[in-house]
Amino acid sequence: MISGILLVDKPIGPSSHGVVSAARKALNTRKIGHAGTLDPMATGLLVLGVGTATRLLTHLVGADKSYSATIRLGSATVTDDSEGDVVFVASDNVLAELSDDDIRREIVALTGVIEQRPSAVSAIKVDGQRAYNLVRAGDDVVLDARTVTVSRFALHSIRRSPRAIDVEVTVDCSSGTYIRALARDIGAALACGGHLTALRRTRVGLLSVEDACPIDEISAERIIPAARIARGLFPVLTLTETDSVAIGHGKRVATSTPDTERVAVIRDDTLVAIATVVDGVARVVTGFPHD
Repeated sequence: MISGILLVDKPIGPSSHGVVSAARKALNTRKIGHAGTLDPMATGLLVLGVGTATRLLTHLVGADKSYSATIRLGSATVTDDSEGDVVFVASDNVLAELSDDDIRREIVALTGVIEQRPSAVSAIKVDGQRAYNLVRAGDDVVLDARTVTVSRFALHSIRRSPRAIDVEVTVDCSSGTYIRALARDIGAALACGGHLTALRRTRVGLLSVEDACPIDEISAERIIPAARIARGLFPVLTLTETDSVAIGHGKRVATSTPDTERVAVIRDDTLVAIATVVDGVARVVTGFPHD
């Protein structure tokens, strides 16, 4: 059975589900999932789990992420990106009066631990329905704010044209941060409107888009063993072969390892389980069965 982690560099156009479908066809298996979606307009790193390694995705979804993006100031859209209808356009005078320092100030204000209201066009559920479906049906959706961390919000360039200001940035952030919402909020703070025109995810945790393959080069040879990924995520718990087999069957085993929230149990370069150690006992959190 094919199993492991596949890194794909998603192009503009296909949805994340479309990339998963392409991978299923290329690898001739249905058991493929992803660790966080990318919008059709976005490019970059999409992390796929194949076979039993889909269980490792749970431990990757919450990883910090990095993005490069272009924020356009001067107009706002219903989706907070270039795919949505324009709902506001700033006057030429407003844009002309905005200084580079004004833009820098609002970027600084959105750096650190912040309260962010997710974009209405998101996969968050409201009364059992996806928010983006409610918006498309004509409902006015306002989601509750949540705490996120923007650990880096770097400004690279500001380009001015008669009707817009394009701002190139890099963002390092916690899982659950919406880059579209950052663009929206900068535009709102400057009273000029803002939305994304480009977005590229470059990193998920320790995984980089530099190691990803194009969608048309997906193959079994590009799959990374789950054990290699797990070594980068967690400390490795070394057990005897007998105890490794036991914990692989879901049994608890004794260990002298100090209490640890998550450890990887690896035997013969094969990921057996993600476990927790409490009071000298290792217990399975996520098992990875192998034939």
